[in-house]
Amino acid sequence: MGVIRVKTKTETEVSDAKKVAAARGKKIKYRLSRGKAYIQSSYNNTIVTVCDLKGNVITWGSAGVLGFHGPKRATPYAATEIVKYILEKLKNTGLKELYLFVKGIGAGKEAAIRAFATGGMTILSIRDITPIPHNGPRPPKVRRV
Repeated sequence: MGVIRVKTKTETEVSDAKKVAAARGKKIKYRLSRGKAYIQSSYNNTIVTVCDLKGNVITWGSAGVLGFHGPKRATPYAATEIVKYILEKLKNTGLKELYLFVKGIGAGKEAAIRAFATGGMTILSIRDITPIPHNGPRPPKVRRV
């Protein structure tokens, strides 16, 4: 009978550690062609996260990281600058195609999508994952006079 080799937990941890090192801007150990980008846009901030297809975070950025403060963080200009910052960090990975997942109601949502498109990325799909309440908030008590 032949020997069956089982991948141990330590080997898996080592490969995950290499991916984490690559995400922090160190030597890139693997190449990507497709990925997912999550754009979370609120009234106060815009956060963009880029992952591989399994969901492992490659890089992320927000308006606060770039030095925007206060109400300037939620502007379309800040969202464009975030995407430029992320595209600069993604140059070494070879990422060319993205699935976009958009969440929230802020002004930076559409600007971030446009910035990915003009930055040389091929957008495969855009999906809105904004949560919608099923039943809404509880109504106020009946007024007694």
